[in-house]
Amino acid sequence: MESQNITPTDPQNEDIIENKELNIWEALIPIIALVIMLFFNVYYVYGNEAIDGSNQFVLLMGAAVAAIVGFYNKVSYKQMMEEVAKNIKSTSSALIILLLVGSLAGTWLISGIIPTMIYYGLQILNPTIFLAACVIICAIISIATGSSWTTSATVGIALIGIGDTLGISLGMTAGAVISGAYFGDKMSPLSDTTNLAPAMAGGELFSHIKYMAYTTIPTIVITLLVFIVIGFTIDTSGTPEISEQLNAIDSAFNISPWLFIVPVLIIGLIIKKTPPVVALFIGTLLGAIAAIIAQPEIVTTVAGSDEFTFNSAYKGVMNAMTTKTSVQTSNEDLTKLFTSKGMFGMLNTIWLILCAMVFGGVMDAIGALARISKALLNLFDSVFGLFASTVVSCLALNITASDQYLAIVVPGRMYAKAYEDKGLAPENLSRTLEDSGTVTSVLIPWNTCGAYQSGVLGVPVVDYFFFAIFNWLSPFMTLLFAAFRIKIKQLAQN
Repeated sequence: MESQNITPTDPQNEDIIENKELNIWEALIPIIALVIMLFFNVYYVYGNEAIDGSNQFVLLMGAAVAAIVGFYNKVSYKQMMEEVAKNIKSTSSALIILLLVGSLAGTWLISGIIPTMIYYGLQILNPTIFLAACVIICAIISIATGSSWTTSATVGIALIGIGDTLGISLGMTAGAVISGAYFGDKMSPLSDTTNLAPAMAGGELFSHIKYMAYTTIPTIVITLLVFIVIGFTIDTSGTPEISEQLNAIDSAFNISPWLFIVPVLIIGLIIKKTPPVVALFIGTLLGAIAAIIAQPEIVTTVAGSDEFTFNSAYKGVMNAMTTKTSVQTSNEDLTKLFTSKGMFGMLNTIWLILCAMVFGGVMDAIGALARISKALLNLFDSVFGLFASTVVSCLALNITASDQYLAIVVPGRMYAKAYEDKGLAPENLSRTLEDSGTVTSVLIPWNTCGAYQSGVLGVPVVDYFFFAIFNWLSPFMTLLFAAFRIKIKQLAQN
């Protein structure tokens, strides 16, 4: 069978290809097959471990289904591979950023920057505003670590215990912990989902974070106000005891407010619109220097040496940047928290992006994305309709595919062209992916996030659902902004 010579309809846009022989039902076959395979893979087989590799291969299987549809419609193997190569090339900056995020997390851990943030964050506890304090503490820690899971599994567990001793409902405390943890997860450049969303939408990391703040800040403010009101209407007893945690941190690290100089400098670089690769690279190096100056004992231990020398200092910071590093404390939970996987820890997310690009590339090549985008534009003629359809798609994938990563990846690839055709900047899509994909995953009991959080905190999803205010309010906030055209960024005109 002779292959078609399919070319882009717009010479300036070589990413989306139209294929007039492909109908909408054929275009949807790979999507439907992918969702079914992911649902089976996560729900019936791997559960929380699906992200370790099996989901990535399922994406390749989805690409194979798309390729079969393409062959049936006379699209050549060569053309599919060319589009896959273009897709992968387009993510090169995001992949480098992910690696640098991993290295920065490592040096900021052994330098004491992250522990210092946690140390001062724990001290804002007060019985009357305990729930609001939970939100703030978990937000600080999650921003510092980039992980809602780590935050909940460490400080979150401690806060659940403290809340229980104060007579506060476990559902309330869990909801406050999750609200703060997911706020930090969304806003931290160290978070994998925060890097994944702009990579899928075709945007840039720090621009995504800045634009996401427009909906995220009002949502967390409302969340805090609600918890403050709740705090003043419930009875509490006792005093939260955090001296053990503070002593454990203080004995393991040289805690000093001077360590805040490094994150302040990096924030300054970001505000000055320094390229993210440069800002993160500088942040990593400054973290390494701070580690050698402020925490020489930890650097020596990480290097596996008994003496602080030039070689051990070099090896210690390099190990922190590239591999798994753990700092031992007298508190087992804090030891779990003070663990970083460096650049190595980002490989699963990089692997996921590459496999998603293979799936997206084949879908591009056969004309499926163009066909789906055109159908969406016809179905949702308004800008609000497009935002609403994105939210619904993310929620549907969180429910069916049971994984927040896929709730970002699949809609991100499907809707990018539709947003572009509406003249909307990619930040609109990446923000909506996070507002509706990242944060709602924890509200679904059989989703990997819901199952993990309820298991770790010991609180069923149904008990904390209502009190996870930030999480269920976020999709409504993004729709509110879309409905009233608030901060809807347009594409720059050439």
